[in-house]
Amino acid sequence: MMQTRSMRLVTLSVLGVALIGCTKPDQNAANTDSAAASAMDTAAPVAAPAQLGPAEYTIVVKSRWTKAEHPLEWPSTAHFSGVIGASHNSDYSIFSIGTPPTPGLENLSEEGKHTPLDNEIRAAITAAKAGSLFESGPLRNFKDSIVTSAKVDDTFPLISLVMMVAPSPDWFTGVKDVDLRENGAWAQSKTLDLVAYDSGGDDGTTYMAPNMDTNPKKPTSQATTPHFVINGSVVPVGSVTFIHKQ
Repeated sequence: MMQTRSMRLVTLSVLGVALIGCTKPDQNAANTDSAAASAMDTAAPVAAPAQLGPAEYTIVVKSRWTKAEHPLEWPSTAHFSGVIGASHNSDYSIFSIGTPPTPGLENLSEEGKHTPLDNEIRAAITAAKAGSLFESGPLRNFKDSIVTSAKVDDTFPLISLVMMVAPSPDWFTGVKDVDLRENGAWAQSKTLDLVAYDSGGDDGTTYMAPNMDTNPKKPTSQATTPHFVINGSVVPVGSVTFIHKQ
C-alpha cells in the first residue's frame, strides 16, 4: 500500500510540472513577433515616381469647321485666331467650365487677341504655376494646319491652349489640362477633338451678332447652339495632335 501511495505522489508531481509548462509563455513566438515588428520599422520607403525629364512636343491643329459639317449660317470668313497656350501644373487653368472667363480669355474669345491672356500666363509663370508660354499665327486657310511647339517637364507636365472661333460673339475652342504622361513615360503622340466653347462674355447667339457685352460675366460653358450641336450630337470644329519630338 505504501508503494502504491508513493507512485501516486510521483504521478501527481509529474502532472503538476506538465501543467506549469503548458502555461509558460511561448518565448519563441514572442521573439518572432518582436523580429517582425523590427522588420516593419526598418522597411525601405516606397520609391518615388521616376523623373521623366524635359520633353518637347510639336502641336498640330487641323480644322473640321466646314460648311458641310456645320451648315447653319457658316461664315465665308471662317478662321481660327492664333493659338495661345501654356505648359503648367494643376494650379493653373486657362479656362474652366462653370467659372466666368478671365479678362484674357474673354478678349481672346471676342477679338482673337492674345493680350491680356499672355500677361495672365506670364503671371502664372512668375508664380511657379506655369512653365512656358507658346503662340502661333491664325489659321485662315483650312486646308493648312497650325503648327507650333511646347516644352513640358516633371514640374509642368500639363498643356492647355485656346483659339477664337472667328467670326463669333465669344466662341472659342481649345483643350485644357492635357497630361502627356502615359505608363511612366512621355506619350509618343496624342490626338484630341476640338469642340466649341462659349466664354460667357457676350450674349450673341449667331456668328455675326452685334456686340452684346454680358455683365456680370456668365460661366464658361460648352457651346450648345445649333451651329455646333447637330441632331443632338456635338460636332467638333477641329482636332489637335501632340507629337513627341525625339
